[in-house]
Amino acid sequence: MSFVSGPVTVTVPATSANLGPGFDCLGLALDLHDTLTAEVVDTGLEVEVVGEGADDLPRDESHLVVKAMRRAFEHVGVEQPGLRARFENAIPQARGLGSSSAAIVGGLALARALLVDDAASGAAVLDDQELLDLATAIEGHPDNVAPALLGGFVVCGQDDSGAAWAVRPALDPAVTAVAFVPPTGLSTELARGLLPAEVPHRVAAANSGRAALLVAALGGATDELFRATEDFLHQAFREPAMPESLALVRSLRADGHAAVVSGAGPTVLVLTADGPDGLLDRCPAGWAAHALAVDEAGARTLAT
Repeated sequence: MSFVSGPVTVTVPATSANLGPGFDCLGLALDLHDTLTAEVVDTGLEVEVVGEGADDLPRDESHLVVKAMRRAFEHVGVEQPGLRARFENAIPQARGLGSSSAAIVGGLALARALLVDDAASGAAVLDDQELLDLATAIEGHPDNVAPALLGGFVVCGQDDSGAAWAVRPALDPAVTAVAFVPPTGLSTELARGLLPAEVPHRVAAANSGRAALLVAALGGATDELFRATEDFLHQAFREPAMPESLALVRSLRADGHAAVVSGAGPTVLVLTADGPDGLLDRCPAGWAAHALAVDEAGARTLAT
């Protein structure tokens, strides 16, 4: 096994996990991308970061893209090479739009694209299931990494063994999203720390019903998007960490919009089959609004 000569480039989409009631099991890829380029060099590590996170992200082995690449090389048993890399980030950091999952999936996809086997391409060395398992092991759960890798709308989870699984159900092509992104971020660890250890059975049952309905709503029963995005498990518990986000969710839902907290927050996402008309005007002062299509491709290698 060896490495390709010259740079390779991959693009990986932003994602929104949970989508309201689909806690840790539903995710959607969005048409906002990080573009990552890397090439193998003789020795050392050179990292350039532009765009989102350029002032904060590390330029050494601790960068998440680099860590994911190293994990992939270790998995296939190749000697760790020197790397030169450039990461162009469009996904906001720590906003609930899957920036860490994009870094993980992007790093694994870069490593795959750099590998050459005597009998086949790098894709045969690391297939999508291997990448999904590796990404889930790094991230901890698959609800962001699965749509980042596969694109589209994804139902996903893990077996008792830790193996990840992901399925892409039907998605109505009319479905799009509007993301309202606040100016400051929130760590996933903090958001998860606010959740209770247990909820009553009736709450879990109600949430399961909404999550099941959401699969149908996104698949074509779009008139049910508002009801299907009602959450009982996590959003209200996280309000102390992001009161402005929950206030915006309630305001939008009071007017019939299918608004949810995106992932662990604090971005607010609205799912719609009617386009963004009128929604962008609801953006709070100091926030950014993005009208986003669904990304159907997932992580992909660009032609050089």
